[in-house]
Amino acid sequence: LYSAYVPVVRELSIDIDKPLAKPLRIAVASDLHIGRLFGSGAIDRLHHLMVKNTADILLMPGDIMDDNIQAFTDYNMAKNLAELCKSLPYGIYATLGNHDLYGHEQPIVQALRAAGVQLLNDEVIGIEHEGQPIWLVGRFDNHKRQRVATADLLAQVDTTQPVILLDHRPSDIAEHSQMPIDLQLSGHTHNGQIFPANFIVSAINCLGYGYEAIGKGHFVVSSGYGFWGIPFRLGSRSEIWLITVNGQVGDNV
Repeated sequence: LYSAYVPVVRELSIDIDKPLAKPLRIAVASDLHIGRLFGSGAIDRLHHLMVKNTADILLMPGDIMDDNIQAFTDYNMAKNLAELCKSLPYGIYATLGNHDLYGHEQPIVQALRAAGVQLLNDEVIGIEHEGQPIWLVGRFDNHKRQRVATADLLAQVDTTQPVILLDHRPSDIAEHSQMPIDLQLSGHTHNGQIFPANFIVSAINCLGYGYEAIGKGHFVVSSGYGFWGIPFRLGSRSEIWLITVNGQVGDNV
């Protein structure tokens, strides 16, 4: 129960070979699985962590809801999520995971957008940080059969500028490591959630959990802020990542 409900903050600092006038502080919370067992209190706890750690932006790479919005609606969690969105200078950007696509995609999309979450469903968007453009690229989970290829999404951005990809599953990391992606954020695996499943996760993925610099980019796979099913973790921990992205400044650009 403790490992499921009490998150740890994992701090990481990365350097990219792209222009960035000042460091960008990215918070990452994947796999919330918002539902009856993980609700308003967990959202408020995340809000507190964002303020305490002075994050610029919160990125959520999938599985935000636990299959539907019934508990989200019944307990009026939209109010808590809206306050969380307002607490971040650049707000919240998210993609949908497999649990967001199990038959209730449209209600989930509508609920998240109404609360202020900016969804990237096979879409790209440019934000500005201290005058510097940064590209956010979001993919549907591969449960969506007709999803856009990463290369086609990258064709819509200026890859000489920082590029951050949200991709729920870490299954395409080997391919993405050869693309001009500076940072990829994934979840899905829960780091196995319950021992010894973490060994299986590690065996079947290029990177099943944690951080690694691979090829041209940096890759983070989170164990998730929430949990799936019962509130139980063994050998894994509820977490958020706080990633400081440092770029090239001034004459080095």
